[in-house]
Formats: sequence, structure tokens, C-alpha cells
Amino acid sequence: MAWFLRKSKNINESSTHREMPDGLWTKCTECSTIIYRKELEEHAFTCPKCDHHFRIGSNKYVDVLLDKGSFNEMDADVRSADPLKFVDTRPYTARLKEAYSRTSLPDAVTTGMGTLNGRSVAFGCMNFGFIGGSMGSVVGEKFVRAGRRAIETSSPFIFISASGGARMQEAALSLMQLAKTSAILTELADARLPYISIVTDPTTGGVSASFAMLGDVIIAEPKALIGFAGPRVIEQTIRKKLPEGFQRSEFLLEHGFVDRIVHRKELRQELSAIIELLMGGRR
Repeated sequence: MAWFLRKSKNINESSTHREMPDGLWTKCTECSTIIYRKELEEHAFTCPKCDHHFRIGSNKYVDVLLDKGSFNEMDADVRSADPLKFVDTRPYTARLKEAYSRTSLPDAVTTGMGTLNGRSVAFGCMNFGFIGGSMGSVVGEKFVRAGRRAIETSSPFIFISASGGARMQEAALSLMQLAKTSAILTELADARLPYISIVTDPTTGGVSASFAMLGDVIIAEPKALIGFAGPRVIEQTIRKKLPEGFQRSEFLLEHGFVDRIVHRKELRQELSAIIELLMGGRR
């Protein structure tokens, strides 16, 4: 259902109102500006009035950042198992089935190889819409495989994080991914290949405690929530009011936890410049 109907005195009052097609218009959640879908895409899915960055998934980040038609997705057949037979209010297998159906994604991360201004890059991006971008065994495994491909092809590794943290349905198996992903980054560093971490809204929990904050360069999108525990949890624990803007990109930049804040429209150019600087003449 469209969220508004247009009515004009030039239209016959007795005629049936036509509904706008779903998704043709979007309302900015920050400034309430009504944005035409095409205009939103032209601004890299950011509000042209207030620069609010809408949450987007891997498919749109590929379109925004990589050379057109260059991305080759890999390991799409790697799927989550349920070795713990975990059940909360619903079985884990039922939650996975629902996520597959709703998102048409294999898991909370998409990885592969592509090019950025003609340079080969290993690329990964988390999908927050898949069980909150939670990190389970599949996320860790696909991250490691992407890192290995970067080493095999002597390519820089670009990864975009958007996650609520470790996937509780996989318990300790999920927590093991913190060490596993950190280990492959050590191998990448030994090969003298850059790892560029892009943190978006939100990046929290085990993801922020591992690969998201281990980049040679850490880039944040504006006003992204970045941290381990959420601000409400921290306030309830320490029983103190947190500073304004706590855990947002700007606060983290001021305190040295991220290197740069880059608008999504400028991210492709920024990444290209950083890679050229770090890779030098290597191809």
C-alpha cells in the first residue's frame, strides 16, 4: 500500500484514486523529506536534504562501489547448520528458513571478487536484514575464504560491516568466529595486503570486537552506531547518562577509534585513493 494518495481539482472527483506503486517514493526517517526513488538511487541511497544514510544491503553496495558488472559472488552455497539443535521461542532452523524466504540471501554476508576502477579487490558486505546481520559460522567462514582469495590474488580486501553481533543460536560456535576472522587478517598483514574496514549503522557486538575494528584503515559512514554493548545497556549497567552522540561515528572519530568518516557518495573515490596509496604500483 502506498503511503499517500494524490488528489487534484483537475481530476474528476468521482473517479477512483490511483495508488502510487510500492517503493516509488520514500520518506526520510530523519527529516521527513519525501524522496523519489530514482533521486534516492542517484544520491547513493542517502537523503538529498539532510544526508541521512539509509540502511542498504550488499547488492546496493556492489552497485555503489564496484565497477559495473565486475562483481563475481562466491561461496553462495555455504549455508548455516544447526549442530546445537537450538530452540528458543522457535527452532533455529525455522528462523533460517524465514530469513531465506524474506531476503533471498544465503546468509548475513555476501562475498566475492570484483574490480574498483579496474583494480582487483576481494569484497564482502554484511546484510543486516538477515537475522540482524548476526555473525554465525557461515559469516566467519566466508570472511576467511574472502581473505584467502585476497592473498591468492594479491588483492586488497574491502569489507562492509552491519551487524547486531554474534548469533546467539550458534552460541560458542559463533564466538569462535572472532578468533577465526582475526587470524586471517594476520595472514593478510603478513602478505602486506591492505584490509579496509567500512563500518555502517549498526556495527555492534562480536563483529565490532573483531574484524570490524581491525582494519588497516577504518572508515565509518556518518552517524553510524558503532560499539560493543548498546548505549541503553551501558547506561543501565553504570547508572550514568552517556555523553551526547556516544557510539556514533563522529564521537568515535574524535576519540581515535575510526580513521575517517566518508559520505557514501564519496566512498568509491575515497577507497580507490586509499588502495592506490597502500598498494603503490602493485597490480
